[in-house]
Amino acid sequence: MSAPPPPPAPTPFGWRLALGLVGVLIAALTSGINDRATDIALADVLGVFGLGHDEGTWISSAYSAAEVSAMLIAPWLAVTFSLRRFAIVVTLLFSLCGALCPLAPNLESLLTLRVLQGLAGGCLPPLLMTVALRFLPWHIKLYGLSAYALTATFGPNVAMPLASLWTENSDWRLLFWQIIPAGLIGAALIAFGLPQDPLRLERFKQVDWRGALLGCGGISMLVVAVTQGERLDWLDSPLICWLLLGAAVTLPLFLLNEWFHPLPLFKLQLLKRRNFAFGITTLTLFMFVSLAGSAIPAAYLAGVQGYRPLQTMPLALSIALPQLLLAPLVATIINRNWVDARYVIAAGLAILTVACLGGSLVTSQWIRDDFYWLQALHAIGQPMIVVPLLMLATGVIHPMEGPFASAMVNTLRALFSVLAAVALENFVTLREHLHSNVLLDRLGSVRQGLAPLLDDSGLAHRVHAQALVLTASDAFLALIAVIAVLLLVLLTLPKRAYPPQPPVSP
Repeated sequence: MSAPPPPPAPTPFGWRLALGLVGVLIAALTSGINDRATDIALADVLGVFGLGHDEGTWISSAYSAAEVSAMLIAPWLAVTFSLRRFAIVVTLLFSLCGALCPLAPNLESLLTLRVLQGLAGGCLPPLLMTVALRFLPWHIKLYGLSAYALTATFGPNVAMPLASLWTENSDWRLLFWQIIPAGLIGAALIAFGLPQDPLRLERFKQVDWRGALLGCGGISMLVVAVTQGERLDWLDSPLICWLLLGAAVTLPLFLLNEWFHPLPLFKLQLLKRRNFAFGITTLTLFMFVSLAGSAIPAAYLAGVQGYRPLQTMPLALSIALPQLLLAPLVATIINRNWVDARYVIAAGLAILTVACLGGSLVTSQWIRDDFYWLQALHAIGQPMIVVPLLMLATGVIHPMEGPFASAMVNTLRALFSVLAAVALENFVTLREHLHSNVLLDRLGSVRQGLAPLLDDSGLAHRVHAQALVLTASDAFLALIAVIAVLLLVLLTLPKRAYPPQPPVSP
């Protein structure tokens, strides 16, 4: 086994490098917003292209599979081709694909462009974490991590307002073209601010081809299986069975390969460090809890009150915009030796528990204004979880291990984001059917002569609306169980950690 090449010389932090970091942040946030916004407005896009729901699900599945797979290999590629050069190329490719998507002549072209855009967009969030871990000096490192936290708290919540803005009040093509100015600005700032590392093509002598094929193939099969499973009736579909079987075979082989490979994509040995294992576990489970702040209220208001995305927009903004202030504020608080980040996380979990308990009290009379106090709790609680867990997880990571940590954190976060959305969708479908059947049975038992009225559209609508109300309440209660698991992990896994310290003089 050959020794790894020596690390590059440290780069002094100044305003120029700061602008480069801002460029990477802009590109990473744009990637996340584009992913979520196009999913929200998918029905409008399909209508313009004359495509049906089935074709639309494949467009979403292909993009998600490409995006998660790219996160697996992006840090390795960035180190090999130089971080600056690689970041510029993928940012411009991401913007170019966005410019071409509205011009696609058919489904095949659109699908190809979305896959390419998913590959390029998936490379950007890992680069943000890699840059923060490598370049930021100790006294502002937590602020860089709080900027990365915006990709989990700010980006997903600002996507709905943008999607509704372009589809209801403007040209639908801006849904894709909105990323172009941000992409160009991000690429320009990266080119201006980030230092140019030399090419390290000698890394191809130890390239983990087996790991890349097994990991990307297994993740892609898993993502496609879970996103298409409900539509194709899960195990009754031969395609879903083969995809799940393929993922069940390739992913364990991938992990086994990574454990023994001299230059892996995933450095699984990092999981021996308790705080890093805690960060990975908590961040993946947090993807489920974050749905309570955006997806559940939006689904309730759309199904029960008939709200359009434009009317739901203020709820999402009430979580997104405060993050620009609250994330660095949390970083300031935990950037003190006397503050234990574990207690900050516990307080954030308590706040989200109160929010979910309040959401479980939802009735058919609730309107948008009734959710604002819940949104305020989510706006406060989410950064209190994400920012401290990033400090705990990355505090045990050496700067030269940043690419390994970035690949693991971002790949698993993106994968569990897909799994969380699918789990919520399936949960809502099952509980809605259950509640509808129970309500209809009770109506029939209360009054024997009611059966002829069950076809009445007014009664059917009320039953459906009440079923959605009960389903929303169930979803909030189910997330409390996830929070309980997060609390249990918090009580058992992490160790006391301190904020970044100045280097010790020799």
